[in-house]
Amino acid sequence: MTRSRWIVAAAVFLAAPVLAGCSAGFDAATNKPYAPNEAGVLFDQAKNYGTRGIHIPQAFILGPDPGAQLVYGGSAPVYLNILNTNGAPDTLTAVNAGNMATAKVTAPIQLPSNQLVNTGKPSPQIMLEGISKGLRGGESIRLDLQFANAGVVSMNVPVVTRSREFKDYPPAPNATPAPTPSPSATAAAEAEAAH
Repeated sequence: MTRSRWIVAAAVFLAAPVLAGCSAGFDAATNKPYAPNEAGVLFDQAKNYGTRGIHIPQAFILGPDPGAQLVYGGSAPVYLNILNTNGAPDTLTAVNAGNMATAKVTAPIQLPSNQLVNTGKPSPQIMLEGISKGLRGGESIRLDLQFANAGVVSMNVPVVTRSREFKDYPPAPNATPAPTPSPSATAAAEAEAAH
């Protein structure tokens, strides 16, 4: 085998895994809406979904627009879908975000039995205030949810940007655009990429 054929064969062999990832087509998981949540923490000891009768199929903190940042000291709404399957009503009384922010619940959130409750409609009932660092989206914040009957349920809740299925949510207060690169920095980056 000549040297040039060997190089071509090696290139094809090395590129195959990368190109295979591109062939997922329209059914790729990245093309579908998803419910951001780290609800894996909501499995009980027997690996049943839910903790003490509380199910949270969707949870997220609404972050900034793409390319922007929630500023230090700013605030962000928390959106939760909660299903209480205990057979008796329960109440979400408080939320704790540790040293990341102060969580404010506008009023105790009533959770009738076997009825899905969205804490963000018609307007967010839970706000994180005084955020201790700037957030761009992609981070997670641990929240401890205090229920009157079920006790404390803890979970990591992702910060999502206002894009895709979240673009119609009202903007997070105190978001600032990310700095835009200067024209000379952009030209330098493009020249570097061309080499």
